[in-house]
Amino acid sequence: MKIDVRNWDNEVVGSVELPDHVFAHEVSDHLVWEVVNAYLASRRRGTHHAKDRSQVTGSRIKPWKQKHTGRARAGAKQSPLWRSGGTVHGPQPRSYAKKVNRKARRAALRGVLSQRLAEGRLVVLESMQIDEPRTKDFLRHLATLGVGGEKVLLVDGLDNLNLHLASRNRPELTMLDATSLNVYEVLNHRWIVASEPAVRSLAEVLS
Repeated sequence: MKIDVRNWDNEVVGSVELPDHVFAHEVSDHLVWEVVNAYLASRRRGTHHAKDRSQVTGSRIKPWKQKHTGRARAGAKQSPLWRSGGTVHGPQPRSYAKKVNRKARRAALRGVLSQRLAEGRLVVLESMQIDEPRTKDFLRHLATLGVGGEKVLLVDGLDNLNLHLASRNRPELTMLDATSLNVYEVLNHRWIVASEPAVRSLAEVLS
């Protein structure tokens, strides 16, 4: 299939051929859920930690003798029954990462990209280079494209420094390299604005 290639003035300057097996792929809801779930799980730091009785600071000496004191039996001050004692079955550092096969990830990405294209929410630009890293001017470009005020995913090479500087202080804008594109970011943004080289690279990787 073909899609129009535009410039920052929203003028059609050409077209690009997109492979059907990448941009006309059927969406599997369960596969998309699995990939997004694994992506969000891998973002968890997993640094939570509570000390058990072996890690609490203090002497291991028996507080008082076992019998003839009138007090309850006690073996150590680190007991979970005592104030400032250890925690029973408390959280420990762990990894939440889940394994998803590469073929599954790519199939899910093809599905959500095809969905965005079918919705008409994929804009391909001839070049995403801008003269100056001015956020105000860049937002004016987005408004000309008809995506102003929306959550927009910008896909271009990381060497486009001006684009990165102009968009990084806007929470609704996210810039990614074509090789870093993932299912979660595609679903988290209503529009995708990508350069023609990035789209060609993406089609080559997902083919």
